Amino acid sequence: MKQIILGTAGHIDHGKTSLVKAVSGTDTDRLVEEKRRGITIELGFASIDLPSGLHIGVVDVPGHEKFVKNMVAGAAGIDVVAMIIAADEGVMPQTREHMEICSLLGIRYGFVVLTKIDMVDEEWLELVKEDVSDFMAGTFLEDAPIVPVSAMTGEGIDEMIRVLDEYCQILPARSSAGVFRLPVDRVFSMKGFGTVITGTLISGRIRNGEQVMIYPSGITSKIRGIQVHDKSVEESEAGLRTAVNFQGIDKHTVHRGDVLARPGTLMPTYMIDTELQLLKSNERPLKNRTRVRLHIGTSQMPCNVILLDRDVLEPGDTAPAQLRMEGPVACMRDDRFVIRSYSPVYTIGGGPVLNPVPPKHKRFRKDVADRIARLRDADPEELTALHIEIVEYREASFRELVVLSNLSDKVMENTLQKLMSERTIIQTERSERRFIHAQTLAAFKEETIGILERYHEKNPLKGGMSKGELRSKFPDIKTDRLFNQLIGILIKAQAIEQVEDSIRLAGRRVTLKTDMTELKDKIMARFTDSGLQPPTFKDLCRDIGANPTDVKNVLMHLVDDGQLVKVKEDLFFHRQAIENLRERLVTFLSDNESIDTPGFKELTGASRKYTIPLLEHFDSVNVTLRVGDTRKLRRKQG
Repeated sequence: MKQIILGTAGHIDHGKTSLVKAVSGTDTDRLVEEKRRGITIELGFASIDLPSGLHIGVVDVPGHEKFVKNMVAGAAGIDVVAMIIAADEGVMPQTREHMEICSLLGIRYGFVVLTKIDMVDEEWLELVKEDVSDFMAGTFLEDAPIVPVSAMTGEGIDEMIRVLDEYCQILPARSSAGVFRLPVDRVFSMKGFGTVITGTLISGRIRNGEQVMIYPSGITSKIRGIQVHDKSVEESEAGLRTAVNFQGIDKHTVHRGDVLARPGTLMPTYMIDTELQLLKSNERPLKNRTRVRLHIGTSQMPCNVILLDRDVLEPGDTAPAQLRMEGPVACMRDDRFVIRSYSPVYTIGGGPVLNPVPPKHKRFRKDVADRIARLRDADPEELTALHIEIVEYREASFRELVVLSNLSDKVMENTLQKLMSERTIIQTERSERRFIHAQTLAAFKEETIGILERYHEKNPLKGGMSKGELRSKFPDIKTDRLFNQLIGILIKAQAIEQVEDSIRLAGRRVTLKTDMTELKDKIMARFTDSGLQPPTFKDLCRDIGANPTDVKNVLMHLVDDGQLVKVKEDLFFHRQAIENLRERLVTFLSDNESIDTPGFKELTGASRKYTIPLLEHFDSVNVTLRVGDTRKLRRKQG
């Protein structure tokens, strides 16, 4: 059955609570202070049985300007609004503000109820009707019925219920396929039950006994009871006023503004991307970095408005903006919000959440403004691809994409499959199903090739850049897993090559010039003759009378080419000398349990300045294992 929430709105003392009592039998003013002062302070709740058989929930909001924050919290889950205007006073300041708030929150269905008609004559009533019609012109209530009633005499109540019933028939049903979310608007304790929270279930469904999480705090608990319209139920779904009883949670750990959802399904955020609408009724423009009160869901949070393409937003205009909050909130794409000024306090604007977890933007970037505009109008495929593009190397998981797009799991599943088949996106991880955009891979390829080109130009005699050095050039890639995967893709595409731990451009080969070839031959001759007592770098440069830079470049080329082995800084050996020594060392340790330094020195026939570095070299390449002052043969050699 369709689930509907009716909300009241209107100026203080225009009869909202009396009207709700007349149609539902429930007095929603439950607080002692409300009874004493005769005004609604907190949200009130009731339900109505309609002639069609629908059982709908009612949220009665306060009308006093001091309690507009409570009104906004109640309006967050409204499907249809009854705009209450007293016939003896007509349109008043909070009538206007409540109307603006309903418009900013995206409410599109409603009607006008003229209350207290028993206090005016027919002529006055007709004048008020005309005034109200003029006020509603250009709003979502422009063509809505105006129903005169009296809660005191009962006149017009049946007509109001008939109009409400007609609206409920044409209202689109809320989908229960999305993420379960219940913004908290009340928290209290009941003896024998513990902590109870109430709210309007705005999407998804929940069953008794399920594990839930309170966002943004991250506290988890198990549901031990659900009530809808004061009746215990096993399940509740989108569009129902719902009370949830927790296990083991103190009421002081839950607050109005928190959101109840399943663990791991929401992402607390300190920033929101939006297209901010500044109300035309504002007397002054909004400056960049203005501090305002953000109302989203049932929460209120201080935030700064960052205008991304201008310094000032004029009344009536809309602009791309980023809201930066002073604390975390839990929201999703398409949620609506309202912002209010600090002093004096009044509603100044609002809009839709286009990206609930954006990166921090720099101002006056055309690509940022363009992306926000694209987010506004994107279909599921473009929207999903755009969010994967935005996160770049951070990768987007399946769960994150559901929050960012507000698509159901099934729609997201189909969308991702199509984008992968079109090679728009690439799956980079299977367990959490993480993705990057093809443009991110293209950017990685372009940057990698550029880095290697510059490296080869600067180091013409080196075979390639070490993989670790190349990895350091990409600090935005947070995991070695992703870096290695991207390198693998470029190798498979034959854009680059990997030789041992060295990365180079595909087809790259080192060719020495004539003078360098002669230098290479001289160097190799010295190392071939010296065996295990090679010249130091300083001695080598002196002996062959060559520039140290040229000698260094040729030495590293010979190392990359596998002809020399670099044992430590400025100490190199001929590859064959190292291999011969390795064979003799392995044979010795196969016949003997261990070898000490003097024994190794005797085995090499070299001086101590060579034997110690050679021992450490064989340790580093996993031939030997140092145990105290001796070396043993590793069982598993590298």
